[in-house]
Amino acid sequence: MKSNGSPVQFGRFVLEPADRTLTEDGVPLDCSNRYFDALALLVAEAGSLVTKDRFHEEVWRGVPVTDEALTQCIRTLRRLLGDSASDPSFIETVPKHGYRFIASVEPAAPEALRAGESWAAPESGRDWTALLQLWGAGTLGGALAGLVGGLFYGFGATVTPGMGSLSVLVVIASVTLMVAALGAAAVCFGIAVAEGRGRGAQWMRLTLGGALGGLVIGGLTRLLGLDAFQLMLGRSPGNITGAPEGALLGAAVGLGVWLALHHLARKPVEVGVAAAGAVGASAGLAIALAGGRLMGGSLDLFADRITGSKLSLDAIGGLFGENGFGVFTRIATSMLEGALFAATIAAAMLLIARRRV
Repeated sequence: MKSNGSPVQFGRFVLEPADRTLTEDGVPLDCSNRYFDALALLVAEAGSLVTKDRFHEEVWRGVPVTDEALTQCIRTLRRLLGDSASDPSFIETVPKHGYRFIASVEPAAPEALRAGESWAAPESGRDWTALLQLWGAGTLGGALAGLVGGLFYGFGATVTPGMGSLSVLVVIASVTLMVAALGAAAVCFGIAVAEGRGRGAQWMRLTLGGALGGLVIGGLTRLLGLDAFQLMLGRSPGNITGAPEGALLGAAVGLGVWLALHHLARKPVEVGVAAAGAVGASAGLAIALAGGRLMGGSLDLFADRITGSKLSLDAIGGLFGENGFGVFTRIATSMLEGALFAATIAAAMLLIARRRV
């Protein structure tokens, strides 16, 4: 059949020309505007030859482009559909003339349309309840990461005699929990807003949304933290976590969430979460190599530079083969923090998203 602009289904895919969405088994796929127009044209003329001239006129609309641009467009569409030029199931090449869509095209079933709706932001308007749930889940995930990290640093810290280990554990866990929760709330807010339909590639929107959220909360935390230390103690610890670290880690979380929620959505949950963790670890590594500090490095700086501090994280260095909280320990803990933060946020968001689809 030929499409008249209504939603259609071919294989596992649903194309909705009016809403400009393409889904596979209910999972939204990223497709640029130009390439979407090319696919919509092919599907609308299913079974018939679409000449190169028609692509140039109706997709590129008279903008001068080479045949290579059309070839790249078709190559990308085939990759998106899991198709092959040598053994096509969807797009057949008609040498020197154009292309033909050869798959069977049928009106989309109502259940396929429901599955294909964006869980967070249908075209008709953002689902603010879904976005709020996404933000809340991610914030809780980040808070969990802070609690786990706080317990790790709390159990690994040593204190001067006369100060209870339990008190140190509670204080460190509370501080890291609070900082992680605030950071996650800001980063996840940026991601949740970016998850709504907007301009630009989805991975770029989520990455930028996370980066902006991290930038704001990182800068604010550093400013207030340094002012608080200066006011109460007359001096500050120096280079604690700030806007650059927040922006980079936030960007990594945004990219990790995109991988988990969209790019790897059809994979098992653990695959998407592991991918997000790997991106977070990479951000942690970059932060440490650039001289920045996350929570562990900031706590060590506090213990080292604040006169009268009863805290020491030197024992944690022993876990990484160092005598004290050295460079390698700072790099390793930064990578672990980045991985844990990104993975828990992605896992929480992925679970809430799958519940709504």
